[in-house]
Amino acid sequence: MSTSPFDPTRTPPWTAATAPMPAASTAQEVPNVTVPPLPTTEAGPAQPTIPQQKQARRAPVRDRYFDLLRAVALFRVVLYHLMGWAWLPVVFPSMGVMFALAGNLMARSLKRPAVQVVRSRMRRLLPPLWLLGAVGVAGMLLQGWGPNDEGHPGWWWFHLLYWVLPLSDPPYAEGLPGIHGILGENWASDLAGPLWYIRAYLWYVLLSPFILRALRALPWATILAPLVLSAAFEFGYLNLPGERFPSALTDFSTFGACWVLGMAHQEGILKRLPRYAVPSVAPLIAGLGLWYAFRQGFKTGYDLDSIPFAQAVWSFATVLLLLHVSPSWSEWPRPLRRWDRLITLLNSRAVTIYLWHNVCILIAATLWDQLWGFDVLYENVPWLLESPWPVLALAWVLIGSCVVWFGWMEDVAAKRKPQLWPDGSKNARPKPATGAHRA
Repeated sequence: MSTSPFDPTRTPPWTAATAPMPAASTAQEVPNVTVPPLPTTEAGPAQPTIPQQKQARRAPVRDRYFDLLRAVALFRVVLYHLMGWAWLPVVFPSMGVMFALAGNLMARSLKRPAVQVVRSRMRRLLPPLWLLGAVGVAGMLLQGWGPNDEGHPGWWWFHLLYWVLPLSDPPYAEGLPGIHGILGENWASDLAGPLWYIRAYLWYVLLSPFILRALRALPWATILAPLVLSAAFEFGYLNLPGERFPSALTDFSTFGACWVLGMAHQEGILKRLPRYAVPSVAPLIAGLGLWYAFRQGFKTGYDLDSIPFAQAVWSFATVLLLLHVSPSWSEWPRPLRRWDRLITLLNSRAVTIYLWHNVCILIAATLWDQLWGFDVLYENVPWLLESPWPVLALAWVLIGSCVVWFGWMEDVAAKRKPQLWPDGSKNARPKPATGAHRA
């Protein structure tokens, strides 16, 4: 048990080849045809005109504004899971922002065949989860977790498949002992805490081709449909038996509107609105969400994650404003250029950071709590031992180590050359081959 007055492990419940030239014919008789001379200019003889080939497709330019939003969202998630401040999701609803950015990217990718896009997204998403599962499940098994723990041995083996394809929440052991001085108790719960995001993300990816069709046919009905579904759950109009299916639908309805808003932004639907519409309406929607949150006990220890409908409405309004502002930076504004490498790193390893940050927070808190055993620190600087800020710094050091140890899997999943620290620096970029030159 921690002797410090804060609980740093608190986890709230709840992104054309050129055609070959034909071979020359051999021994063909060429007719005697007079070729007119090329016109001459002051610069010399003019060159013969060659039909222009189709230009090779350029890689899409990164939107640095979206990169900034994703980096801020990741930092806010880590800060919230350590501090537990209920107002943080109000200041910046990270999960809604992350789902909106992913939806925007998915809509852009769906300009290619849908099956190909879905397969590509799953390939990028699942291998980092498999690596987490290989480490986490192995640790649980070594500590005695097994089929009999859930009371249904047959179902236990079946549920393990959710670590491979997380259509539902993967199972994990509860109440496991930790490693003294390194890893706190019940560490498996912290390990499994972020997995709901992977499950929800997978469902959004699978449904995106159908969502995009509906969005093009009935734009605003499709955007608002998840909010209507969230209201139906909140006010008891829709009740489903069991836990797994209702849990998945609750997450879908809570953040589905944000995902669809991201797709709508990519499709240009939001740009059709008058410029004054979003700044006029979004604050009213946000106020409705916040008003409902306070009515449901937001002041008494609850947060937005505990009130899904309030979370859905507030996140929808905030994302709507952020997408409306969307300056579409192809390059960083001057004040942000100093943060380029950090933001690039966070975006390159977003899945790794999200999957491993809870465990890093738990290890950091456990290590820091050991300092209470030193009398000289306990007697002279108790305020330092009580402060969560050193734990936050240590947690980010551990997250950085996870980027090195496990982040390469994101490169493997994306079929890129693995890198230990992909911050976009010159040293991380591949060097051109000998003799290569820039056009």
